[in-house]
Amino acid sequence: MNKVDYDRALYYTHRSEWDNLMILMVRTQDDLLSKRIEHFLHAYHFSKDYAVIETSLYTLLRYIEHANTTFSLETPIEETAMKI
Repeated sequence: MNKVDYDRALYYTHRSEWDNLMILMVRTQDDLLSKRIEHFLHAYHFSKDYAVIETSLYTLLRYIEHANTTFSLETPIEETAMKI
């Protein structure tokens, strides 16, 4: 689990940097994050229904929040800072 991937996904989503989000989708080791990004980008580019885009975006954001919360509970911040 790499917390930086979740932070990047959140940043790229917030800034609408879809190219960087796609690169992150390919490079991340987290299969669920990759799949959520894929579903969102597919809906964003090909869906005409805003509700589908909104649902996939919220699913991605909820997963990022869940992963960050889980990561924070498992690893104290001092250990994370020491690795960087």
